Amino acid sequence: MNYKDYFKDKKIAIVGLGPHGEMMTDIKFLLKNKALLSLYDMRSENRLRKHIMNLSVGGLQRYSFGKINPDDLLDSDLIILSSEISKKSTFLKKAIDSGIQIDYPDTLFLKIAPPVTLVGVIGAYGKSTVTQLLYAVFKKAFLEYENQGLFLIDHDSTLGVLTHLKKVKKDDVVLARIPENLMEYYYQIHMSPHVAVVTSVVPFKILEFQTYNNFIVATDNVVDVMKEQKSIIFKAKILRTRAGSVPADWNLNIKGLHNMENISLVLQASELFKVSKDVVREVAQSFVGLKGRIELIKKVQGIEFYNDSASINPDSTLTAIRTLSIDRNLILILGGAYTGSNYDELMSNISQYVSMLIVLPGSGTIGLREALQGLKDVIVMNALTLEQAVISAKDNAKKGDRVLFSPGFEAVGIDISRKDRGERFVRAVREL
Repeated sequence: MNYKDYFKDKKIAIVGLGPHGEMMTDIKFLLKNKALLSLYDMRSENRLRKHIMNLSVGGLQRYSFGKINPDDLLDSDLIILSSEISKKSTFLKKAIDSGIQIDYPDTLFLKIAPPVTLVGVIGAYGKSTVTQLLYAVFKKAFLEYENQGLFLIDHDSTLGVLTHLKKVKKDDVVLARIPENLMEYYYQIHMSPHVAVVTSVVPFKILEFQTYNNFIVATDNVVDVMKEQKSIIFKAKILRTRAGSVPADWNLNIKGLHNMENISLVLQASELFKVSKDVVREVAQSFVGLKGRIELIKKVQGIEFYNDSASINPDSTLTAIRTLSIDRNLILILGGAYTGSNYDELMSNISQYVSMLIVLPGSGTIGLREALQGLKDVIVMNALTLEQAVISAKDNAKKGDRVLFSPGFEAVGIDISRKDRGERFVRAVREL
């Protein structure tokens, strides 16, 4: 069945517009293909008014905001969740018990699309940088192949996912940044990347359905952990890489061990597609980094302020402090909503890299109380707001210090998303 027949007259409930309306493109695509759509979002109608006006013009008639009534979903043939909505949400329980199909745009796309080559980027950190570099490399290299399609699946993008069904064809390349919360659902549909680019240690179950013709590209330390796994037999060919494989004469704008490892992953993955090293070099040398990822915002009276607001787990924050700290000249702003991650390694390393820790409120931060009290040689302060934390950091820093906002937790409170809290941090710094 083609996608037009699949969606025509199907009663579809969309749950979540995305933090910044990232689902808009796919919703418009479904409306054009005559799906019978209902939209649900837990935010108020007033906050989403701009998007609703846009969608109403496109034909959306049914929508509901605020609390989601589980019974309202029971009339659906299909429920599509925005990436930030958990499939374990209580309002979905009745729909699950009733056997209603529930999918994310990614998994639904892969079910409907013709056979494609899936390049999946996974890991606790580094995914966005590697994905953007690979996409730029492939886009440039594939220009010489007339019929080779390339499609990007990235939840921070407004390009959409399902809308790619209009153009994708057999043997095209689909590059997907796969968030940790969706890895489980790739596994449930037995979908492993044909080429898995692994930026850091994560649960490896998603790789279980690879075949002997598939590939895993990973750094030495990740491969070493994989070799110790007892629960999974890795069938794919494993290709090791390391920071030192990046030529020393490349004139790069991004620095640090983690960025060299990211570029080495891109180099190795590109070789599988017979991409010239010159193409990788050109792309890497023009890359200036991504917003919200160890991004230098401003230097104030000899104090550097860095935005790493994309950090939502302890591994990414640990990478950031290791990258920036020189003789413990680092003030770290940390805290936010509960993630379920283990923070033991981060807490045990903070004293080595950080001289002052400013802690923000949040359901996740509460769980660190005991660990924070046990920190040695680190001044720990509390701040009620991010703006207050920035001012405190400025007041307590001396020339040559670095202030890093790397929350290590999900966005909380008035922040809709990582992007929002990053913008708040940048505004606060620029107002100093």
